Amino acid sequence: MSHSAFTVEPRRTLVLGGARSGKSGYAEELAEHAAGPVRYLATSIPDPADLDFAERIAAHRDRRPADWTVLESADPAAVLAAPAPEGSTLIDDIGTWLTARIDARAAWDSPRGTITPDTDALLTAVAAYPRRLIIVSPEVGMGVVPATRSGRLFRDEIGTLNQRLAQICDEAFLVVAGLPMRLK
Repeated sequence: MSHSAFTVEPRRTLVLGGARSGKSGYAEELAEHAAGPVRYLATSIPDPADLDFAERIAAHRDRRPADWTVLESADPAAVLAAPAPEGSTLIDDIGTWLTARIDARAAWDSPRGTITPDTDALLTAVAAYPRRLIIVSPEVGMGVVPATRSGRLFRDEIGTLNQRLAQICDEAFLVVAGLPMRLK
């Protein structure tokens, strides 16, 4: 039997894309077609005063299948470090997690790398996770240089984190205009 006759489902998949690119929808499709139950880690921390963001969260909730297990405001590093249930885990998304970690460390005006312990813990948990894992993250920095220091800090930190995640993931996709392109 030839080597090409074997198909192995990737264990870790990184799905990158810009705002409203379709990255979350594509990642959800991957999870739906994977074997077993799906656990969805929603990393955002909703602000009741931000009605626009609340609408985005509601849209995500509405399109998720009812049989998925959902953990909201989840810390992916902590969840992935715990014993893994059967099936797949989908993390959506690393950008909102990173923002929360920078907030938690009050690091918006700190030097680059202040949140390295947090990103290292996440990468360790991702690399060690024994089941199917799909990670959504924003791809930023393809346009105008952010006007604020905090914007540049986020761009730099997410760019470095995405590179590190891509190295340990089995496959990576970039979603543009709803179209996934395989990077790896």
